[in-house]
Amino acid sequence: QVQLVESGGGLVQAGVSLRLSCAASGRTISSTATGWFRQAPGKEREFVAAISWSGDNTYYADSVKGRFTISRDNAKNTVYLQMNTLKPEDTAVYYCASNPYSNSYYWTIIGHYNYWGQGTQVTVSS
Repeated sequence: QVQLVESGGGLVQAGVSLRLSCAASGRTISSTATGWFRQAPGKEREFVAAISWSGDNTYYADSVKGRFTISRDNAKNTVYLQMNTLKPEDTAVYYCASNPYSNSYYWTIIGHYNYWGQGTQVTVSS
């Protein structure tokens, strides 16, 4: 069993940065890939970014490529999402989740994630 807890969300103005954290407890997440998803009001949950267990491989949605950076510190059992140049359309609840597949082909698909956090709200005002 893995417990994931997101933090770092908040209300910010467009153009600023935020860093989200995903802290894991229970079984270590160092052997699984970890992804970030987000869900805006009235919309489906969508893939944002994912990172391999080693941190050597990352994958991003086109909408955040070049602005967001995913990283991890396995010694702290924590995965981060650095979000720069935030836009109002980035407003959503952000979730982290663990994925047992090392192949990035499986990282964008919600059904391949087996543990989820409770989410953290990010609101970007214009």
